[in-house]
Amino acid sequence: MNVAAKKTIQRRCISTGSLMNTRSMVRFVIGPEGGVVPDVFYKLPGKGLWVESKKKSLETAIKQNLFSSVLRRSVEVDQDLTSAVEISVLKKLINLISIARKAQQAVFGYEKTRTQLELKKAKLLIQALDGSTREKSRLRPPIGENSLINCLTMRELGLAFGRESVIHATIMNGGLYKEISLEALRIKGIREIRSCQSIQKGEDTYE
Repeated sequence: MNVAAKKTIQRRCISTGSLMNTRSMVRFVIGPEGGVVPDVFYKLPGKGLWVESKKKSLETAIKQNLFSSVLRRSVEVDQDLTSAVEISVLKKLINLISIARKAQQAVFGYEKTRTQLELKKAKLLIQALDGSTREKSRLRPPIGENSLINCLTMRELGLAFGRESVIHATIMNGGLYKEISLEALRIKGIREIRSCQSIQKGEDTYE
């Protein structure tokens, strides 16, 4: 099942009870050993259990074990599941940006990023969450919804480009920018009630 495709699919969030677009949710399945497993690539077999990709919704589902309630049977839930989801989605996002770089659909660095923005070839502007606010303010994202991605640290963004750290990057027109934007929204949602300060102190989650 390719949820990242253009077709809109809706599922009910087991945490909020709301019907939502699956593009803003995380899918879970029950693994062979009876535990809840995140399925960030939407490929694992089994009944999908969907949760809004917001930290509060995820933690409610985990703490109250709503997975058992929906399935009406006992299932095991790791209390660190929210962190596992964040790490999985983060790895997926970093990998997508890396693929875009190899496909020459992404560049990094202030000057290269500014050039692509001025040429109006950029679809997304990516700026490190812990980068200088003053420096980041010198660049403006492309016109369009969710065209600014600011949910990654300098180290995390650097991993996508094979560098120790990166502050500015852009994704150009091609086949990947929509999926990159989607996964960035998931990370933003999962991290939304987590302080910027804790991330800036170097509490990396990508291993």
